[in-house]
Amino acid sequence: MLLQRVITAVALLLVLLPTILVAPPLAWGLVSLGFVAVAAAEWARLLPRPASAPTLAAVVLVAGLAWLFLPRPAWAAPALCALVLVWWIGFGVGALARLRAGDGGAPVAIVLLFGCWLALYELRLIGPVALLGAMAIVWVADIGAYFVGRAVGRRKLAPRISPGKSWEGAIGGAFLVIVMSWIAAAAPALEQSLPAVLVSRLGPWVAGVVLAGFAALSVVGDLHESLLKRQAGVKDSGRSLPGHGGVLDRVDALIPTMPLAALLHFVLQ
Repeated sequence: MLLQRVITAVALLLVLLPTILVAPPLAWGLVSLGFVAVAAAEWARLLPRPASAPTLAAVVLVAGLAWLFLPRPAWAAPALCALVLVWWIGFGVGALARLRAGDGGAPVAIVLLFGCWLALYELRLIGPVALLGAMAIVWVADIGAYFVGRAVGRRKLAPRISPGKSWEGAIGGAFLVIVMSWIAAAAPALEQSLPAVLVSRLGPWVAGVVLAGFAALSVVGDLHESLLKRQAGVKDSGRSLPGHGGVLDRVDALIPTMPLAALLHFVLQ
């Protein structure tokens, strides 16, 4: 299993990193759209009333291609990112409290996944550092939560959804995000990253509060997908990534956070 995970991870890096760092933004838009379409198909099967996986994937693909190749107003991207963010804050957190993920069915799933893809594409238009910097915040929060939770985790964060997560882990992940972001903000090569933008525009302490909220939102996305899987009675969202489960398993924390990252860039730059 470990070898399989490593092989899959290396293969993904060989595909994704050149697309992000070297290829034009359109190439990243097309590649990431393919991954998000697979995630849409997986989400369809997890809904309380399962939807047609090919239909959801096709709708996301068509919407993404239309965005890439048809004209649209400048305000459309910030507006959609704001709409998705409002849903996560206003309804996503409530869904976890009610232990009822998937309300709204396929239409909500399409909007949330398309919003995530749009944010990933818009961040790449700003630059590779902006895109990787936003995703790195999620990765750092996850790593910090894992190790702090393993070391000192006692109080369960959401025992009926994901028994392995603890309050101590979540706080540790947020703390690591803040510290690493302050360090990254001091590096000239990372001036386009979200931590650097936040620190330069808002100051280190306000930036720390925003980054803590960012880390918390990543946990919401993770728990939301865990609840979808628990309701559906499955361990993984799919089998598209050998050793890792499905694409949705790998991007769950990005779905609510990337629209926030893009919106912050839109507002502060």
